[in-house]
Amino acid sequence: MDNGASSYRRFLEGDKNALTEIIREYRDGIVLYVNNFVDNICAAEEIAEDVFVKLYVNKPKFSGKSSFKTWIYSIGRFTAIDYIRKNKKIVSAPIDEFYSLADKEEIEHNYIKSEQKIMLHKVI
Repeated sequence: MDNGASSYRRFLEGDKNALTEIIREYRDGIVLYVNNFVDNICAAEEIAEDVFVKLYVNKPKFSGKSSFKTWIYSIGRFTAIDYIRKNKKIVSAPIDEFYSLADKEEIEHNYIKSEQKIMLHKVI
């Protein structure tokens, strides 16, 4: 395989097995490359899948001006950038922080209730 270009050409001509060869050859590398952008291996795996879906559905033209690897990695880069743009508003925080927030709110709520009970007993 001459760096994937011949497999991609065969895929465009109708050989579905050629796409399988491309996936086997480039999947792991694209996942690791994209992980540098998103810093989330699960998201990187999904983005890599999206790259191959784009190849299958859109069948973009490979002009041969660069190596096939460079071309497919650039598709991965642009797909990762799209992912980042779509998900930039999502804020992630460790789950432990949510537990501590819940505990603080519950403590405060219980304290207010106890103070209200004390005030009620004083009034009675």
